[in-house]
Amino acid sequence: MKIKLNFLIYIVNRTFNYINIKCYSQSKIVLNKLNINSNNWKEQLDKTMQIFPNFITVEEEKSLTEEIDPYIKRLRYEQSHWDDAIHNYRETEKSKWNEKNIKIIDRIRKKAFSKEISHIPLIHILDLASEGWIKPHVDSIKFCGEIIAGLSLLTDSIMRLKMVDNESLYKDFLLSRRSLYIMSGIARYNYTHEILKNKESFFEGQYILKDRRISIICRSQPNHNCK
Repeated sequence: MKIKLNFLIYIVNRTFNYINIKCYSQSKIVLNKLNINSNNWKEQLDKTMQIFPNFITVEEEKSLTEEIDPYIKRLRYEQSHWDDAIHNYRETEKSKWNEKNIKIIDRIRKKAFSKEISHIPLIHILDLASEGWIKPHVDSIKFCGEIIAGLSLLTDSIMRLKMVDNESLYKDFLLSRRSLYIMSGIARYNYTHEILKNKESFFEGQYILKDRRISIICRSQPNHNCK
């Protein structure tokens, strides 16, 4: 009985590893959780979690907010997301933008996605209240691919990336107002990401107050062979 059980565990693990390889093989840099080098994990993470400060101007931020606010302000803040990952938020998806703002969206897509990578047409807009936060999670491979790009509006915040299965290894990233982050490969699949609560919002010893935060999120298409 014990031999049969061990064999079953072996088959399940082998299948799981095969699925991981199959689903993540599009990335040029793939980190298997079994062969992480703890000496250079930060270097590997920095290569796949890129931040571009001041990606847009103050005027562009105002233009985006003015287009988003009339609709999203009619929604109420929800206390908990369907997967319990987000608290005090409201969200929507948007496919059409005015002439000025579509140029900004196209600039995000051009920065984040190569010509070979198709992106999801709908843009995810997440409005996080000043007292809201995002819990550690890895975005489902069913709903988005290997690249996630997020533009931060209205406030600074701290995003923490924590290694899956080894939570003692983590790094905090300052998402300054009007910055763009691009998460891919190792950062996308091998780390959870979260937005810290205000009481935890410190970066390099400095307190960072998070106010209301709007993020405009572009994602690559999921691999439909992944279940």
